[in-house]
Amino acid sequence: MPEQAVSPLLWFGLAVGQIALVLIWVLLSLAFLLWGDRKVWAGVQMRKGPNVVGPFGLFQSFADFLKFVLKEIVIPAGADKTVFLLAPLLSFTLAFGAWAVIPLAPGWVVANLNVGILYLLAISSLGVYGIIMGGWASNSKYPFLGALRSAAQMVSYEVSIGFVVITVILLAGTMNLPEIVTKQAGWFWNWNVLGGGLKNLPAAIVMIPMMVVFYISALAETNRPPFDLPEAESELVAGYQVEYSSTPYLLFMIGEYANIVLMCAMISVLFFGGWNPGFPTPFLDSWPATAQSAFFFLVFFAKIIFWFFMFAMAKAIVPRYRYDQLMRLGWKVFLPMTLVAVMLVSAWKVFGGLPL
Repeated sequence: MPEQAVSPLLWFGLAVGQIALVLIWVLLSLAFLLWGDRKVWAGVQMRKGPNVVGPFGLFQSFADFLKFVLKEIVIPAGADKTVFLLAPLLSFTLAFGAWAVIPLAPGWVVANLNVGILYLLAISSLGVYGIIMGGWASNSKYPFLGALRSAAQMVSYEVSIGFVVITVILLAGTMNLPEIVTKQAGWFWNWNVLGGGLKNLPAAIVMIPMMVVFYISALAETNRPPFDLPEAESELVAGYQVEYSSTPYLLFMIGEYANIVLMCAMISVLFFGGWNPGFPTPFLDSWPATAQSAFFFLVFFAKIIFWFFMFAMAKAIVPRYRYDQLMRLGWKVFLPMTLVAVMLVSAWKVFGGLPL
């Protein structure tokens, strides 16, 4: 029998609904993860943190959201108004556009691209334009200086992230993110951080350091402490967004935190099996399909929460780097390390069975 054609209107509605669900989930997750970030920072500094709005201060992020939305939008007189308003919107849009290829559970992905990793690298590379536009459009030297710092920093660490991703592609043999996760199914030693299986276990000598490099580079890529030089208040009066307030500033901050959570998801997908719990799950066979998907989604979300906690701890306990230290780490340490790692993993894939 010929396949029945799907109505274009129905297809469009389903696609929009799926995108809206992912968008709402990311926004709600950001609200509570931001609360958790502030709580971790407060705990390290032996203070309470948000604890007034809602039980345990859980609604503090929503109160901050209302505060930003209701405030007047102030645009400097000498600013390029169009670019000034377009910059935070661009940062916000690109940050959420990257989530289109992240597999949340089996079959739960907005766009199952065969080159999903290339899409992610392209979107993350474009993200710097929002920051540059915001710093330039303000028509002030301080934000422009902060924007230039951010551009240099993000370009520097995108290089090392790119080479780390290549090691994962070599192990998995694909750039499709759901396939990369599927290849890590079963026991935890099938995760890429341990080489992607017992037969590749010696590759863990390379992949564990590569996971650490990815984590540190992700901190720098998202302007996260101790690499928050574009926003170093003590040096640049808050950097590229110093002239922003109200909703445009909120869009910048949401975009930044969406990128942080995206990096947490990427570490989970590339190195720690994505939605795979690290052990076989035959007990799920008797569960309804929806319950199975929900279980895998919760596993993936738990991994995101863990890595966000690691990001929060780095913010709380590691002192800020000087800019020359930041550049030296990226170009003189991480770049050679990742280049050597790509060569070693390539040699292992070709001459597997020989010791690395």
